[in-house]
Amino acid sequence: MHALIQRIWHGFVVIALVATATFVLVRLAPGDPFAAALENARLTPALREQWRAAYGLDGSIGTQFAHWIASLARGDLGFSTSTNQPVSRAIAAALPNTLLLIGTSIVIAFMLGIWLGAVQAAGRGGIVDRCIGAITLIGNAVPDFWLALVMLLAGSYWLRLFPVGGVADLLLPLGASWPVLLLDRARHLVLPVLTMVILLVAPIARLQRTALLDRLGAEWVRTATAKGVARRTVFRRHAWRTALGPVVTMGGIALPSLFGGAVFIERVFAWPGMGRLAAEAVAARDYHLVVGCVLVGTVMVVIGSMLADHVSAWLDPRLTQDGFEPGRGLA
Repeated sequence: MHALIQRIWHGFVVIALVATATFVLVRLAPGDPFAAALENARLTPALREQWRAAYGLDGSIGTQFAHWIASLARGDLGFSTSTNQPVSRAIAAALPNTLLLIGTSIVIAFMLGIWLGAVQAAGRGGIVDRCIGAITLIGNAVPDFWLALVMLLAGSYWLRLFPVGGVADLLLPLGASWPVLLLDRARHLVLPVLTMVILLVAPIARLQRTALLDRLGAEWVRTATAKGVARRTVFRRHAWRTALGPVVTMGGIALPSLFGGAVFIERVFAWPGMGRLAAEAVAARDYHLVVGCVLVGTVMVVIGSMLADHVSAWLDPRLTQDGFEPGRGLA
């Protein structure tokens, strides 16, 4: 319990530091949300100051930060100038779409990547191992934005099988049944999910192969083999389970890059998620929305890292010693 509380405290500190740094950096950047509008010569100085004060942009950075902390303590993330609504409402509308995209991609990519890594380790040095290794090497080198554009061109223009973008067909009747709505959502989800899966599978498969080969050479695995335990049983029960630890840990660490990659993918496929919302907020210098997106993303990354640590400890008992030890790596 003490270790868990300590882990939560460390996560809170990380969230606070990231939110503070983002708050300061976006305000140190040139311009503000009203830079263009306030250049109108017909606006009086008094009206400009009133406008800035209404959105909390008056005073020093320290004063603005104090007001923001006070609002945050009340559950208020501020008002978005680019979407003309509260930040919490804008994030609440975009977050489920990003969770659907990233969650679906992670599940498929990890299932496929773990299976491919196991196939490679089982047939080390064979033709299958070399072919899969070559494919994953190419997958590691492909830029995310380039792959997204190619997938869009192939799936929507050449094959004409999937929508160009968006999250739903705007021409669907209002009274459409849930199977029709579900199928429409799935068709819009195929291309962005497939893009993220291709990007994720390569590192997962390579890490799983390396971890499995390392476990297969361990003394306790060789001991089980010497006792006459079947090779399949040794592979599945003794090596494969503990080899999942590094892959699960990578999943928690990879969450920041997933959110970063989602920015390009959501922009290419016009997917109304957090990545696209954050990119538009940065372009519009929407201070409150930028900080809100970073804050929510950081919270999700911290939670994902904590879950990954606990799952890794459950998969490999060597990670525990009188309880869970957060942050401890694989032996």
